[in-house]
Amino acid sequence: MDLLFLLTQDLASPSGLGRYWPLARQLVRLGYTVELAALHPAWDRLRRRAFERDGVRVRYVAPMHIKRAGNVRSYFTPTQLLGVTARATLALAAAALCSRAPIVHVAKAQPMNGLAGWLAARLRPGRQLYLDCDDYEAVSNRFAGAWQQGIVRWWEDRLPRAARGVTTNTTFLRDRCRRLGVPAERLRVVPNGYDPERFAPVSAARAEAARRRWGLAGHPVVLYLGSLSLSNHPVLLLLAAFAEVAARLPSARLWLVGGGDDYERVRREVAARGLEAGVVMTGLVDPAEAPAYYAASDVVVDPVAADDTARARSPLKVVEALACGVPVVTGAVGDRPAMLASDAPGGAAGLLVEPGSAPALAEGLANVLSDAGLRQRLAEGACQAAPRYRWDHLAKDFAGIYAH
Repeated sequence: MDLLFLLTQDLASPSGLGRYWPLARQLVRLGYTVELAALHPAWDRLRRRAFERDGVRVRYVAPMHIKRAGNVRSYFTPTQLLGVTARATLALAAAALCSRAPIVHVAKAQPMNGLAGWLAARLRPGRQLYLDCDDYEAVSNRFAGAWQQGIVRWWEDRLPRAARGVTTNTTFLRDRCRRLGVPAERLRVVPNGYDPERFAPVSAARAEAARRRWGLAGHPVVLYLGSLSLSNHPVLLLLAAFAEVAARLPSARLWLVGGGDDYERVRREVAARGLEAGVVMTGLVDPAEAPAYYAASDVVVDPVAADDTARARSPLKVVEALACGVPVVTGAVGDRPAMLASDAPGGAAGLLVEPGSAPALAEGLANVLSDAGLRQRLAEGACQAAPRYRWDHLAKDFAGIYAH
């Protein structure tokens, strides 16, 4: 069976690298022919816009709706954005119409790829439209104005009902689709996962080298690996919590790995709180280094508020921490309690705290850092929980949607 995925981002984005690329590779191994038509933030500078890798055919068809430079992203003016989105929608629609794949799977419920997929299904008899929801787009993205958010919300509420089947990465998004009128038999929950080849075991020497490179040798390390975009990642909550951790454990270090819209604002907040000595900011790093960074840390933190953005997210940092056998501290919201459950003697792969509470987050982090026995029990729980999130297993569940 031939499949075409329509993406509004590139394969180096969190969703591209953490969900759609490993999923596509595993679907190929299951016997599917897979194409990806995608957008790219530096499309005009790409040397190769079409290529095949691991049996997956990839084609970047137009510029993305944001620009990326170094650690930050920049945005188009409203007038420019209209032109960029129109161009992207037409390019994705053309790619879908030219493809021979009988199944078009829209990756994210957004207007550009959603409209392209809908048009392709309507104009090509016998073609089936599927949708993957991996975020609550209308509440988790940064918008130039209420009009833009309204367009995304309108489309996100209607596209699931037009699809033959809908995959989601959380139970929250599945339940939301059911409330919109999608029958239960057309829904399937497939959480985010990890590529077991990319997250192969890391040697102690490689992990220690990562620590030395960033001046972390000999320090208890809290790792946050992800976006520094405050519209959907409450990193300021983490800084408030770490200030309390540092007061109790002065040798502790917070390792912020990643870039984003608010990279410079986070840097200023670190300075304003007097945390420069305890916080290490790397900016964007090569994704190939991520497993070593996880292995070099003592605990991974996923700061969240008690909101729909958190409920809708299947956090990659949690999944990847499990893959590397590292304890997690996060808020008890959404699917996180289920993600951190395990069959290990301790019964958990991390600590759950009150979401949105800096004191609760600080207490959880300090407890894990200061208690070697607790860290070991949670690490064992992480190793027990990790196999549930291997993409070579999850891809089989994902493919089941096509049987309905």
